[in-house]
Amino acid sequence: MQIKLERIYTKPADHTGYRILVDRLWPRGISKVNAALDDWNKEIAPSSDLRKWFNHDVAKYPEFRQRYLAELATNPATTAFLNSLQPHATVIFLFGAKDEQHNQAVVLKEYVEQKNNAN
Repeated sequence: MQIKLERIYTKPADHTGYRILVDRLWPRGISKVNAALDDWNKEIAPSSDLRKWFNHDVAKYPEFRQRYLAELATNPATTAFLNSLQPHATVIFLFGAKDEQHNQAVVLKEYVEQKNNAN
């Protein structure tokens, strides 16, 4: 499986993959029609407390990454999420963050790739 990351505010670059929004909150100003989503899995996103603590502060990113990985490891929705990705050759994680290198989709991609390589 190939995993791509795409900011939901940019024009969809790839309609061929399974497009899934991985944010807990719906992105402002985006209509559900224009989002071109196949799924929205808010349960897999960081907890509200972690999201608010991080507040997209790059200096907090290393700790955010560790805390989010710990949440994924204990989240009851993680197994179902991983299983939902299996039938798809290409998966596109959509996110709303402006910073394309320091956000939850980057961590989630790393987590899923690590799990797939372990199997």
